[in-house]
Amino acid sequence: MIAVRDTYETSPNRKRLGFGNPTLAFYRRMMVTVLRSSQLAKQGKYTDEVWVEMSRRIMEALEYAGCRFTITGMDNIRLFEGPAVFVGNHMSTLETFVLPCIIQPVKPVTFIVKKSLIDYPVFRHIMRSRNPIVVNRDNPREDLVTVLREGDRRLRDGVSIIVFPQTTRTNDFKPDDFNTLGIKLAKNAGVPLVPMALKTDAWANGKYLKDFGKINPSLPVHIAFGEPLEIRGVGRGEHTQVIDFILERLNAWNVESTA
Repeated sequence: MIAVRDTYETSPNRKRLGFGNPTLAFYRRMMVTVLRSSQLAKQGKYTDEVWVEMSRRIMEALEYAGCRFTITGMDNIRLFEGPAVFVGNHMSTLETFVLPCIIQPVKPVTFIVKKSLIDYPVFRHIMRSRNPIVVNRDNPREDLVTVLREGDRRLRDGVSIIVFPQTTRTNDFKPDDFNTLGIKLAKNAGVPLVPMALKTDAWANGKYLKDFGKINPSLPVHIAFGEPLEIRGVGRGEHTQVIDFILERLNAWNVESTA
């Protein structure tokens, strides 16, 4: 299992697609998992354990299509008791599907999501079952109030929260577009903040449907967790530390940034 190690790498012996189209091979398997998940969610049977299992199946479908994962820093999630705020860059749909099977077995977790995701056909049943924090993105001030109020409730119940401070998914990283929402949430609730760096462009953003782009197995998938941070003062130093962690990892993975 991924959750019991500090580092995970896709095994070279894992069964992979020999010939054919990796995008079609992945989406065939992915849609079977999503449809089954939606059915279970509608029946009220989409438990935390089922969520982890379905997330793992998505990851295995990506590996079958030829994607290779490297996950590091898992021990950093186990350095403390209780929930945390996970803050990272947002590159593709991949992290939304795969992070649950990595984090949930260690710490119960949910996402901050835009309202359209809980109304999305098929996916809405799954998303609603995860009790996410829902924002409209029409009024940043109202969204901040919602996140701080609802986030505090989740964290007090022992549920960690994944935050993507960028306004949209993007392959490059622009620190100026990386807001301090996660910092504010962690400070308000008095919990640690865990930086995440993500390179997930193997699952491209689609031209017409952004969630459903091509799968490119030649691009390695990297997920790295940094050491937990305690927010001091207004959190400027910690915000800089998060950005520096992401930039350092992305630069090592040859990802473009505008720092």
